[in-house]
Amino acid sequence: MVTTNPMPRFPDGFLWGVSTSAHQIEGAADEREPSVWDVFSAEPGRIRDGSTAAVACDHVHRHAEDVALLAGLGVDAYRFSVSWPRMLAKGGPDFYDRLVDDLCAAGVRPVVTLFHWDLPAGLDWLERDTAERFAEYVSEVAGRLGDRVAKWITLNEPAEHTLLGHALGVHAPGRRLLFDALPVAHHQLLAHGLALRALRAAGADDIGIANSHAPTWPASEDEADVAAAGFYDTLLNRMFADPLLLGRYPEGIGELMPGDVEADLRIIAEPLDWYGINYYAPTSVGAPQGTEIDFGGVRMPAELPFSVREIEGRPVTDFGWPVVPEALTEVLTTFRTRYGDRLPPVVVTENGCAYEGLDDRDRIAYLDGHVRALHRAVEAGVDVRGYFVWSLLDNFEWAEGYARRFGLVHVDFDTLERTPKESYGWFRELLRAQRGR
Repeated sequence: MVTTNPMPRFPDGFLWGVSTSAHQIEGAADEREPSVWDVFSAEPGRIRDGSTAAVACDHVHRHAEDVALLAGLGVDAYRFSVSWPRMLAKGGPDFYDRLVDDLCAAGVRPVVTLFHWDLPAGLDWLERDTAERFAEYVSEVAGRLGDRVAKWITLNEPAEHTLLGHALGVHAPGRRLLFDALPVAHHQLLAHGLALRALRAAGADDIGIANSHAPTWPASEDEADVAAAGFYDTLLNRMFADPLLLGRYPEGIGELMPGDVEADLRIIAEPLDWYGINYYAPTSVGAPQGTEIDFGGVRMPAELPFSVREIEGRPVTDFGWPVVPEALTEVLTTFRTRYGDRLPPVVVTENGCAYEGLDDRDRIAYLDGHVRALHRAVEAGVDVRGYFVWSLLDNFEWAEGYARRFGLVHVDFDTLERTPKESYGWFRELLRAQRGR
């Protein structure tokens, strides 16, 4: 429920924005090279509703309308991703030139994510060479847009891309490698470090990464549940943060990675200007139960050394995710405690929820609770510099197709008409109040 108490004020200069990703909204698939998601979506049974992102929100052809929505919302910044497959196609770079120009003209700061899961078909994160290729692509994007883009994100959620795409097979490219997917994690982290160096060489000086993080709660105080939760936390949180912030993998992980790990870690741990955290919900984890579990549409194999459990007694989103605002405070304060002065300023690069309807009061309640939880983290001393809602538009929600709606703006996927929801108005008024208007 939305509280009637006034929203606390955030520090001056706090960055308010919304996020999207290229494959989820751009459409115009025939105007770019194919990605692993195109290949994956074409396989029967891979996408819940049998859809593809060939059209999606048709943002490539309707970006002017979407920039107007951003301007009307009053955000400081718009986080979007550049499609590597589109950059390979004739005319692809021109689209991003137009988008960035229009954003700047509207007074909206462009924040560019360089990889949001849409790897060009034919490339493979199991291969080290993909990291080198990524750095070359990043140099091209920086050369094209760097005169107008000041804030950069190298990768989005390498943990999910590794787990869902390569370990469990429910996202592109659809591999079910379990722990043999670990090289994918390492090569993405290496790609981040190489990309950061490429951006620095191009003159960029405001660079981060968007990693997903959330508290892992033991299902009980039983020793086996506590141990399983600790292992899960290492895999999904520390394995993707420790190398970046401490220059080392958690104990027992580094020796499982390919190549000269020590040399690679010197690249991976290049200093960041800020650290992005995507947060949605905490995870309850216990000891393995000996059976395959369906968790939020993801089949968790019985052979994993942990089992993901339901969090009871909490409202859930249409995705079945529990609504726990205080866990956002917890993950931010945990990061400050765990990494100390090695943690740069933090930006919440994604936070949002899936609900149906234009009168989306549940989304407003979710966002209201999480913004307040974010402020509690600021009061506790965490240096948080920004907050981005996921997402501006309803979009192609990966393996769920068009069955889940995260947008502040409703999209009719037949007509492509955009209609701002009640949450769009709520967020607009929040931003006005934060600026004292």
